Amino acid sequence: MEIGAKLKRLRLSRGFTQEELAERADLTKGFISLLERDKTSPSIATLEQILNVLGVSLRQFFAEEVPSKVVFTKKDRVPLYDEPEGIKSMLLIPGVEDKKIDPKIVVIKPEGKTLAEDYHQGEEFGYVIEGSVELWLDDVRFKLKSGDCFYYKADRKHQLRNVSKSKKTILLWITID
Repeated sequence: MEIGAKLKRLRLSRGFTQEELAERADLTKGFISLLERDKTSPSIATLEQILNVLGVSLRQFFAEEVPSKVVFTKKDRVPLYDEPEGIKSMLLIPGVEDKKIDPKIVVIKPEGKTLAEDYHQGEEFGYVIEGSVELWLDDVRFKLKSGDCFYYKADRKHQLRNVSKSKKTILLWITID
């Protein structure tokens, strides 16, 4: 990416107009405009002045941007091994530590149930793909079947149960930090 386009993107992400950036960097609006259109090149000192206003170092500005992965296939899934008997879960996206959502596919065998989770921060969403399930929030029971979904703040004790004696339940479950 050209320096000008990168500067413009950075300026916009910080909420500055060309005029505001120029004033704070002790430059003219016309010079900022020329820079952003790659009609002129700044000296290192001038670029540093601009970046100081935008709160970015030269090193950060010129660091290679690593494109983030967009598409995840079945082979990217990560099985979870600490699940109770009768529960099989797979993370749909690896490396969830640096993401705000934690999507997974959960398969609950007939008469299986997840561990009862105590109150915690965040929100949870689920979509029943196949079968049926009971959702328990504190002492309140909700029945869901294929095509139904749920959403709740995780500030209540919660658990899922497959009450079927013969059919598994498959659901998409998303935890949001």
